[in-house]
Amino acid sequence: MEILGQFATTETTNPSLIEVLGIDWMMLTFQIVAFLITVFLLSKFVYPWLMKSVDERQHKIESGAKAAAEAQEAADHTEKRIVKLLSKARIEADEIVASAKAESTATIAAAEESSKKRADQIIASAQREIDSEILLAKKAIQNEMVELVALATEKVVGKVVSDKIDNKLIIDSIKEAK
Repeated sequence: MEILGQFATTETTNPSLIEVLGIDWMMLTFQIVAFLITVFLLSKFVYPWLMKSVDERQHKIESGAKAAAEAQEAADHTEKRIVKLLSKARIEADEIVASAKAESTATIAAAEESSKKRADQIIASAQREIDSEILLAKKAIQNEMVELVALATEKVVGKVVSDKIDNKLIIDSIKEAK
């Protein structure tokens, strides 16, 4: 019953919303002042340092992204340069191979020409040697024939004519026979 008595003794006045919520004006004012001081201190000392760190980090990220883009561009440019250099190197290699083939063909042709000239020289030298040996053989045969004719004449005639006269007669006879 006492509980019912308590409700009965309660005043039936309309309390305000602030009283219903249990807000203390003094405490609320103190909290607002503390909040404003905290915001002031944070904006004066912490936020500038924090914003500076954020700005530096943003700048590092932007410069890193810019460096990465430049590196990518440089890599693309280098790749194009490498492709051009390889193409140029292939062309030069083809030219060198063609030049080497032409030089080897020219060298072979020159060697063949030199060999042909040397063979012609050897043939000409051999021909001259043969001609000179034929001439020597003819002279030897002619001398031997002169001796044989002289011997035959001596046997037929029976007397020896001087060698000079005998040789002259034989040579004249051979000339007439030709």
